Amino acid sequence: MQSLLSLWHKELRSATGSPVAVGAILFFLLLTGIWFLWISQFLVQNTASLRGYFATFPVAFTILIPALTMRTWAEERKLGSHEILLTLPVKTGYLVAGKFLGAWTIVLAMLVLTLPMTILVSGLGNFETGEILGEYVGIVFLSAAATALGVFLSGLTTNSISAFLLAVAGLLLFAVGGSLAAIVGLPASVVDAVRFFSLDSRYATFQRGILDSRDALYFVWFTGLFLYLNTKILILRKWK
Repeated sequence: MQSLLSLWHKELRSATGSPVAVGAILFFLLLTGIWFLWISQFLVQNTASLRGYFATFPVAFTILIPALTMRTWAEERKLGSHEILLTLPVKTGYLVAGKFLGAWTIVLAMLVLTLPMTILVSGLGNFETGEILGEYVGIVFLSAAATALGVFLSGLTTNSISAFLLAVAGLLLFAVGGSLAAIVGLPASVVDAVRFFSLDSRYATFQRGILDSRDALYFVWFTGLFLYLNTKILILRKWK
């Protein structure tokens, strides 16, 4: 456990020392705030709901999370330092978890920094506390799943830009795959299957203030799956 904490601290220190992390946080807060207050014109609506605010989070994550995860493994492989990491007397799973936690902590910091906006706006009407809580719980699960996918895809390439584009494409696929399948005209059974694996449809439940254990378990499974696959890929490379 001490090894995991040390790796987490190392990755977090590396991430926070990069201008990408600071820029991502500022961009996230500005984008979501401006979109909610001005573009969606929340202040002139007669509805006490923050769904419009939280609906911008997954959209922003499609760009920001790939930006935060693109260098996690790709940069290590480009510099050749991943070979040193793999020879350390540390479990491979800890290496993956350290990378994941370092990036996810930055994402969680973004969410914490949205609390002042939420509290400020909530004072303007009779908002449903349960709905807001559900939206925060859902976005935490969604951010974990997206970060795990981004870190995994970063391990498939030695180029940070390629890792970024792969993660953007992957997140878009899991976000709008069901809609695309329906537009293309695929059979209803295929559309339903794609929607079952859609991160967006799972998050929609939390947006309604419903804490569904099935959706929560899906996010946990999704996150664990890509962390597991990342670990297996590293183990295979270690034995090459």
